[in-house]
Amino acid sequence: MAILRTTNLTRRYGSRIGVDQVNLQVDAGQIFGFLGPNGAGKTTTIRLLMGFLKPDAGKAEIAGLDCWSRSAQVKRDIGYLPGDLRLYSWLTLRNALPIVSRVRGEDISARAGELAERFDLEPTLPVRKMSRGTRQKLGLVLAMAHRPKLLVLDEPTSGLDPLMQSRLADLVREAAAAGAAVFFSSHTLSEVDSLCDRVAIVRRGKVIVDETLDVLRHQAPRVVELQYADESQATSAALPEFLQLNERRGAVMHCELDGATPPLVAWASEQPLVDIRISRPDLEAVFHRLYHEPVEAI
Repeated sequence: MAILRTTNLTRRYGSRIGVDQVNLQVDAGQIFGFLGPNGAGKTTTIRLLMGFLKPDAGKAEIAGLDCWSRSAQVKRDIGYLPGDLRLYSWLTLRNALPIVSRVRGEDISARAGELAERFDLEPTLPVRKMSRGTRQKLGLVLAMAHRPKLLVLDEPTSGLDPLMQSRLADLVREAAAAGAAVFFSSHTLSEVDSLCDRVAIVRRGKVIVDETLDVLRHQAPRVVELQYADESQATSAALPEFLQLNERRGAVMHCELDGATPPLVAWASEQPLVDIRISRPDLEAVFHRLYHEPVEAI
């Protein structure tokens, strides 16, 4: 079931396009990565989803409700962590809980306590004494404590150390397994690779890619390192058409594999190789190509 859906969503700022005819769908139980360079339209999209901006054309819906005209009702089903999280200096987890519970119309204390333990968050520490990462943890606890149908997380690992990043990833997976949809905006490609089921890439306000990670991995090149016994063997080696030479260093050749690995293995078994190394599909190379190629060429 679709929890989040946008249809030709468009927003302009005068003559400048914020987002242009964006069509997205995030289903229950799905972790959806949202990527793009700075100024691409990610923040505008999120503000439209949250009902902070009115679209000039098209619409955004969450749980079947229009994000602008039914904004107050929509927000009951959302847990939101903004990319520029700002909190009152006097706020602590302990004094935030009754405030947020009243806003939510339910007591979130028990779940918030569980989340605080997993994030090692001190309940009585005020925001003015918190590091950036600790403020981020407080924002995450308050966003997730009411078990929302949709989690909108904008750069959620910013400021978190690797251990806390891992715990957040576990919590996001648990939320999705329980049926929540997760809209995960990030600049960190490794996070998206390890966490998300599907990814959309936005550039200049347009969605240029909306695919599962499996499809993108199939498109991603693998780097192959071939090590011969000596430099002369490497120099005289005739590479098959599915291997493109990127660099030769002495007896070692660094190549890019186009296609599946079985033909490579069959070819390599007949070569005088000392060693061969095959990397995982290089999603980063795919993302960088999509970021930098002219939009018309994609």
